[in-house]
Amino acid sequence: MNIMLVSVTERTKEIGLRMAVGARPQDIMRQFLLEAVLLCVVGGALGILLGKAISTVVSRTMNWATASSPEAMVLAVGVSVLIGLVFGWYPSWKASKMDPIDALRHE
Repeated sequence: MNIMLVSVTERTKEIGLRMAVGARPQDIMRQFLLEAVLLCVVGGALGILLGKAISTVVSRTMNWATASSPEAMVLAVGVSVLIGLVFGWYPSWKASKMDPIDALRHE
């Protein structure tokens, strides 16, 4: 959530410009929610790939049996999406409530 709040703060002028040219609050909210969900999905997918790679290395070097379940991978991505929605909602709501004039004046 902190990363998304910083992103909203850093992009205040962009948000103000988009609102000044006609973007509705729900458009701004959708943009930031989508960004938060995509960040979480990419992070979750990279975590799955890294876990699978480490599992393969451990299996080959130490002769340990390892297994990965597709259900667990889907659940992990699902939890990542949920985290993106939950922790991306407030920053996106905050961005959608900005006054375009104040946002354009922001330095």
